Amino acid sequence: MSPAIAAKEGGRQRRAGSHHHYLDVRSEAPPGLALCGDGLPGGEAEALLLPPPSPPPEASSRGARGCRAELGSILLLLVLYVLQGIPLGLAGSVPLILQSKSASYTDQAFFSFVFWPFSLKLLWAPLVDAVYLRSFGRRKSWLVPTQYILGLFMIYMSTQVDLLLGDGEGRGPNVVALTGTFFFFEFLAATQDIAVDGWALTMLSRENVGYASTCNSVGQTAGYFLGNVLFLALESSSFCNKYLRFQPQPQGIVTLSDFLFFWGTVFLITTTLVALLKKENKELTPTKEETKGITDTYRLLFSIIKMPAVLTFCLLILTAKVGFSAADAVTGLKLVEEGVPKEHLALLAVPMVPLQIILPLIISKYTAGPQPLNTFYKAMPFRLLLGLEFAFLVWWTPKVKHEGGFPVYYYVVVLLSYALHQITLYSMYVAIMAFNAKVSDPLIGGTYMTLLNTVSNLGGNWPSTVALWLVDPLTVKECAGAQEQTCGSTVAAELCTKAGGSCVTTLDGYYVESVICVILGFGWWFLLGPKFKKLQDEGQSSWKCKRTN
Repeated sequence: MSPAIAAKEGGRQRRAGSHHHYLDVRSEAPPGLALCGDGLPGGEAEALLLPPPSPPPEASSRGARGCRAELGSILLLLVLYVLQGIPLGLAGSVPLILQSKSASYTDQAFFSFVFWPFSLKLLWAPLVDAVYLRSFGRRKSWLVPTQYILGLFMIYMSTQVDLLLGDGEGRGPNVVALTGTFFFFEFLAATQDIAVDGWALTMLSRENVGYASTCNSVGQTAGYFLGNVLFLALESSSFCNKYLRFQPQPQGIVTLSDFLFFWGTVFLITTTLVALLKKENKELTPTKEETKGITDTYRLLFSIIKMPAVLTFCLLILTAKVGFSAADAVTGLKLVEEGVPKEHLALLAVPMVPLQIILPLIISKYTAGPQPLNTFYKAMPFRLLLGLEFAFLVWWTPKVKHEGGFPVYYYVVVLLSYALHQITLYSMYVAIMAFNAKVSDPLIGGTYMTLLNTVSNLGGNWPSTVALWLVDPLTVKECAGAQEQTCGSTVAAELCTKAGGSCVTTLDGYYVESVICVILGFGWWFLLGPKFKKLQDEGQSSWKCKRTN
């Protein structure tokens, strides 16, 4: 639904296992399931063309002492992932702020490019993995400067963001500058994610490396909550006046400027402590392989995507989510436009957390077999129909609004709609993840699976951007009160207002788009869905990459 409450497949809201380090072949454990001493099948090789680094002599004794002996490292990973979630959460809150300032959907579409870096990080992940200062540390060489830049940039933006949001008199939001700013934030956060994911594999012993995925999911979820839900609540004057204050005030407890300055300072302090106090474990990494690792990795990616089965999968998954784009990208913004407080939408994500933890565990029982895409295919029509239900929900919203806001039963209906959406979304998401794991060549599993996941994420990103872009062109408005004027453009709308009229929406492009998306979605389901399911019947040889050494 909205950036705040919908688990975006394109990377807006992080989910456990939705973004992998490009060389990470560890299993993704759901939150809270890692146990002391749990080993991971398949190994945790960090280098694509290298043998796994030999564990140091003290590794066995370290593992024998259990996870308590590595509690400091586990807590450090948790903190690093929490910090990573902060810019993700902030970026997810900006569309709701823009919507409350009457930004156009064309502006929203332009800002949606902010959420692309996590889906594209495979493009520069080989560089992060192979280029470093040996004396400083393989992962710290990227982690420390990246977090310093993030912290300093946050502090600088705390002095500029109010102007960018259009808080000055007569100024609208500077969407281009905001997009560039938060795109840079997300690029840095994605780079930090690559470094932290890689460091987690050597920071923890083999017996306790399962905690890495737990720290990832819990930390990023907590960081996203702080940067999105908590920020939107504390930034809202109505929420603070109603629940947190005795005397009403015109502003919330914090502003975006305050929030950026605080977390920028936290980034700088934390990074300094990591740089000075935390040492990396020594890795046995042949220098000969290091120098050719980058080019070999890119060649390997190209050879994978050229295989007929992989190419067919990529083309199909890139179009499979078109039918959901209006519901996922526009619905939440429309609810804000209709008067639903953005902080209330954000808070609806809180009761969904237990469901988001339980769902993958339940659904994985049905996707663990030889045909995981059957679950994807069966869930798709239900999710498409929910798109129509979301459109009805937006239409119904102004009809139940009263002076005090919205009745409790309205929020119950929104919450139930969101819960049903999550069930269908996770059914399809877990099925795709299971299929990707099933077909990935185990010899190059990390790069192979991450390539498939990257394409899957892009399959959710581009339709959302296009859906936002098309809302305004599909919307029909007329100038009421000035017959000779029109409202076909921004200039025409201003002329209408100057002539004493007002622009009235006669046909909302969101409803047009919702119907078109559902039709396209069912068309894909009928025509291409069976072909998509047949991919799981391909033999293993169709998915194995032919490599020459």
